[in-house]
Amino acid sequence: MTYLSRIRINPLRERSRLFLASPHAMHGAVMHAIPDDPTGERILWRLDADNPHRPFLFVLTKTRPDWTHLVEQAGWPEADGEHAAVRDYAPLLAQIATGREFAFRLTANPVQNTSKPIKPTTTQAEQIADGRQRSFRISHRTATHQLDWFLSRTQRWGFEIPQARTDAPAPGIEPYEGTCTPPRELRITARSQRSFKKQGNSKPVVLHIVTFQGALRITDPAVFTEKLLGGIGPAKSYGCGLLTLAPLPTGR
Repeated sequence: MTYLSRIRINPLRERSRLFLASPHAMHGAVMHAIPDDPTGERILWRLDADNPHRPFLFVLTKTRPDWTHLVEQAGWPEADGEHAAVRDYAPLLAQIATGREFAFRLTANPVQNTSKPIKPTTTQAEQIADGRQRSFRISHRTATHQLDWFLSRTQRWGFEIPQARTDAPAPGIEPYEGTCTPPRELRITARSQRSFKKQGNSKPVVLHIVTFQGALRITDPAVFTEKLLGGIGPAKSYGCGLLTLAPLPTGR
């Protein structure tokens, strides 16, 4: 079985502020929801803070989780409403088929592997000089490169991004010329840099995190299902890689 959970987070609580500020701390809270050894399965999670006063945590697990501790520490345990919704993922997986279209959201950590960083750090320069490191994982930092990273990989992830359904520009207005030619049903809704330290490690972990949103069309159901359940890109333990789907708006 696979389960998708949605947990309401109260950003005013002391524990919530820790979880919201540190992907490492949030990862620990997520792992404690699994009763058996959580290292035996891939757990994906994503924090959606479109409304910073009402953030939601989404988590995908193979084991049915228990979010009591998180609701008590970082939610509204005495308030009305569904504090932690846990849904069986099987009905969604049954809809996966070639040609099906969905609205989607993905928070990811776009990176590239290179042996020649344009602006190497002091440590990287030393490693290059003495031959200790042949390749480095470098984050894409501009929106253009982040979009290119995404669009260049969709086929290997089992889907494609449809061409944008937009009218021709009005007379006197130049058409959009960007990384998507022609324009695609894709946009970046959030970009941020997150820096945190792991216990026992003095060197901080730095992530450049991007949230992509738009529409997709499935081209390879088997590969797509694998990415849906296993995640996309690096930094999966720190809130990246969870692709979620929703019906397209009426009329699409």
